[in-house]
Amino acid sequence: MEVNKIHLMDCIKGMKTEIDENSVDIIITSPPYNIGIKYNSHMDNMPFDEYLNWMEEFGKMCAIILKENGSLFFNIGDKASDELRSFEVAKRIAKSLQLQNTIHWIKSVAVPEHNINIGHYKPINSTRFLNNLHEFIFHFTKTKNVEIDRLAIGVPYADKSNINRWKHGKHNGDKRDRGNIWYIPYDTVQSEKDHPASFPKKLPEMCIKLHGLEKDKVVLDPFLGSGTTCVVAKELGCKYIGFENDEKYYKIAFEKLSQKRLVQNSLF
Repeated sequence: MEVNKIHLMDCIKGMKTEIDENSVDIIITSPPYNIGIKYNSHMDNMPFDEYLNWMEEFGKMCAIILKENGSLFFNIGDKASDELRSFEVAKRIAKSLQLQNTIHWIKSVAVPEHNINIGHYKPINSTRFLNNLHEFIFHFTKTKNVEIDRLAIGVPYADKSNINRWKHGKHNGDKRDRGNIWYIPYDTVQSEKDHPASFPKKLPEMCIKLHGLEKDKVVLDPFLGSGTTCVVAKELGCKYIGFENDEKYYKIAFEKLSQKRLVQNSLF
């Protein structure tokens, strides 16, 4: 199995032919949502049953290649008018893996009582539905018993008196569990986006650190897109593998990783 390599090929075929069983520590990915997003070549409007079968096959392959203590972080979103689709997809993956955590990726937050109004979202034109300001990150494991490093993405205490009030606070210092609500802003400048559905670098970074960042962890993104997961994995000192079946996005990812390699090589 070759690491630090990305492949121009279908991910399910790739996981069958290019990845060893029980060899991947962390899978971080965001598949096509099947809600009509305009990609370069993929038609994002499959019949829903066909799409669910595809995701079920994907889940089976993830279960085969993940280590026993591995993690799959599966990012998916919905239309505001159909917020149960993500759970239908998650149920198909749950046929092969167990759902250990459900994380909410928040893109915008408004708390006028505290003069907080941050983030961005794409507004919808509707008199019936609210704007959808979040997506899911489903954390799957084989056993639902995988230890994670919660404080690796922890946050400071707002009330510093709590540091010494609780036994775990005394041990952890000024850091507490962030929980399953993650506010991560995303790039809103369309001209700077190389992919219509790319997630921000902070997302895979937090997933990798939450699972446990150690040297030589193998990180896989089966739906690589423009390469964000593999770039972040490389920056964190992990080994990476990626699959992308669109040549345009593959070339963008390859170029990013090549530039990252040149930059890192110049440091040593």
